[in-house]
Parts: sequence; structure tokens; C-alpha cells
Amino acid sequence: MEKKTELSVDTVKVEELPELLICEMGRVIKGQNRLLKLLMTGILSDGHILLEGLPGTGKTTIAQTLSALIDQADFRRIQFTPDLLPYDITGVDVWNQESSSFEFRPGPVFTHILLADEINRTTPKVQSALLEVMAEQQVSIGRETYHLKDFFLVLATQNPLDHEGTYPLPEAQKDRFLMKLIPEYPDAEAELAILKGDPSHAVLPALKPVCSILDFLDCRIRASEVYCDDTLMKAAVRIVQQTRRHKRLTAGVSPRGALMLIRACRSYAFVEKRNYVTDQDMIEIAPYVLAHRIIPVSPETDCMELIEELVRRELKILH
Repeated sequence: MEKKTELSVDTVKVEELPELLICEMGRVIKGQNRLLKLLMTGILSDGHILLEGLPGTGKTTIAQTLSALIDQADFRRIQFTPDLLPYDITGVDVWNQESSSFEFRPGPVFTHILLADEINRTTPKVQSALLEVMAEQQVSIGRETYHLKDFFLVLATQNPLDHEGTYPLPEAQKDRFLMKLIPEYPDAEAELAILKGDPSHAVLPALKPVCSILDFLDCRIRASEVYCDDTLMKAAVRIVQQTRRHKRLTAGVSPRGALMLIRACRSYAFVEKRNYVTDQDMIEIAPYVLAHRIIPVSPETDCMELIEELVRRELKILH
């Protein structure tokens, strides 16, 4: 496959921004360098991220750290609970006696970075209140439609589904998340650094912004312009089609999933300071973009492993 030239000198400032953000986040989020690179890939792809893991693995701190590094980025947090209602998220029309009319009171989704904390501790009805917001960046209340800000990112955390008091996310909701990431426990060295430095209390409050919202939006545009060969696009189509007829799956990946895969591959290459996508990019990224979109016949199926096998096989066939 043809490889394009390396990134030009006149775009160095923008191209260095992902590495700078990852480095600064790493001052707070210890021992999660791989996770931070994947996270940066997802948000550069204009996608929302689902973080699944046990309590205490830094999921909430990740969202707080990112918002601190982007200048004037509004940050809101919703703690999802069983008694939460849809309008607690989107907002509601309130009757104003003085004007004898309804006035819209915006909900917490009208922000730049929204932390949906423990999203699977509320009912599917409430979870679905985010569907329109995440897909179209707008809220429809009554006859009116209210548009969100140009930069809007949902970072949702969820507890493993075998925990008490959790509700599985609807398939339509999971499909709105570009990537599902699982923070791991830090190794001994990183955990010792956490104990000694307590970065979420000592470092996070002192973080300074490293870019503006416009800088970040510009970075997204550059990432979307990364070259992807037709061969890789054909591979993406073959991969998602294979998931729809795979004997170990009851449901495969939607067309949105294929689109998100190519978008994420471009962003991952951008994070790696290349302006072309490689086979390895797709191998590394596909499991995080596609695994949460499939439904296995057996709950024991490792969806991440299954997707990686499909990707490697299809790339080998096409080359």
C-alpha cells in the first residue's frame, strides 16, 4: 500500500498537541499511558467514550483532568442513580407566571465535557435520554430543539454488569459510544507513585490549560484529514459484515461502527504523528471500537479477542 509522507513542519504545533495532552494527563493518571493514548484517539475522533471498571481505578479523575487541560471547557457531572429522571439530564420547560409562558431550563448536558458517572446504575429509560444528545448534539423538548456547544464530549463510566444494582446499557446506547475502554490497575511502581504523590489532590488542582477549545477542534480537523487507503476501508467493510454472520455472534456491527473504526484509525495515526493509516493501526484500534457493538452467543466469548482475530484474517486476505 502507498504510504504518504510524514507530517510537514508547518503543522508541528497542532500535531504536538495530542502528545502534550497525554503527557499532562499522565502527571495525574499514573501507569495508564496506553489508556490515555486510546482516550486521546477517541476524543480526537469526535466520539464519546465509555469507561468500564471497578471503583477507584481513576475513571472520574480522567474526565476531571481532561477538562482542566482545555481552557474554558465547561465540565459537568451527573451521578446516575435509580431515581434519576430524563429531564434531570436534558432539562425541562418551567412555567413562568410573570410572562405566562414556559421557559426552558437547560440540563447538565449543556456543557463541553459531561461526565456520566456510573451510567448503568439508572434505568434504560433514563439512559436513553442521552441518545439524541450524543448522536446529534441537540435536545428536543416539546416543539423546540436546543443545540449544544460545538465541542461536546460524553465520558461515561460504568461498573461491571455483574455488580449489584446495575442495568445493562441498551444496544442503541452502546452504539453511540465510539470506544469502550477498561482502565487497569497500575503496576507496583505506578501505585507507589500514587501513594507518595496523591496526584488527584496534589497535581490536578494545579494543572494549567495547554490549549483552547478552538485549538482542540482544529486538531480534530487535522486528524480527520489523515490518509486512509481504500484497501483498509474495504477491510473495515469486510470485518463488520463478517460480524453479522459469525456463528459465535447473535448481532454484529452496524454501519456506524465501520464509520467509527475508520475515523478512529485516522486519529490513532495522528496521535502517532503520521498522516497515513497502517494495518497495525486497525489491528490495535478495532477491538476497542467494535467489541462493545457485538452480542455473543455465549457470555464466555472474549469479544475483544474475536474482533482482533477477524481483523488480522481480513487484512491478510486483502493483502
